Amino acid sequence: MSSRPNGHRSLRASHSEATPKKRSSSTQRRKPKPKANQRKPRPAPLERKVLVFNKPYDVLSQFTDGQGRQTLADFIDVKDVYAAGRLDRDSEGLMVLTNDGVLQAKLTQPKSKSEKTYWVQVDGEPNEEELAQLRLGVTLKDGPTLPAKVERIDEPAHLWARNPPVRFRANIPTTWLAITIIEGRNRQVRRMTAHIGYPTLRLIRYSMGDITLGDLAPGQWQDLHL
Repeated sequence: MSSRPNGHRSLRASHSEATPKKRSSSTQRRKPKPKANQRKPRPAPLERKVLVFNKPYDVLSQFTDGQGRQTLADFIDVKDVYAAGRLDRDSEGLMVLTNDGVLQAKLTQPKSKSEKTYWVQVDGEPNEEELAQLRLGVTLKDGPTLPAKVERIDEPAHLWARNPPVRFRANIPTTWLAITIIEGRNRQVRRMTAHIGYPTLRLIRYSMGDITLGDLAPGQWQDLHL
């Protein structure tokens, strides 16, 4: 898309001047402003950094905070890496951090159709008809969702205890689901399950594209060589 001029120039004819004024050289040589969405160049292979991190509950998915809350900086001391997509403070699991803008875009932009899978514990036992609504897409306040992959699963093996623990309702069963989406709206999975009447109690992101959480413990990170 071509860049637009900074403003409209008005050309005024003067009755008292025989020749037009010359424009200043600074005006003639004005450089176009860079586009806001212009991608950073991909780093050289030896300079490329890709980290995978298991974000604990109650940690912000950013490196700074003015309110004294835990951030990525409390766990990761690598410089010049940025999160490929956010993960809510009350969610857990996989985060990918990198200095590769191309990889960031591939993992986060809906047009890339990169799948993200979440392990979701919901309050209650949704039936197949209700889960089919999520598979077809539901209409939220910010519009309809794209179809999702939804499977009922057992509680994931070797799942760590959450701190603080999840609050359960007495005599109300819970269900674990694997939900895969290609979008990334704010709190989308939580809003999807609430839409069909089953609030999310715990949400863990397991994978982004081909990258998975593996056996990382909460608070642990490792380099990834793609």
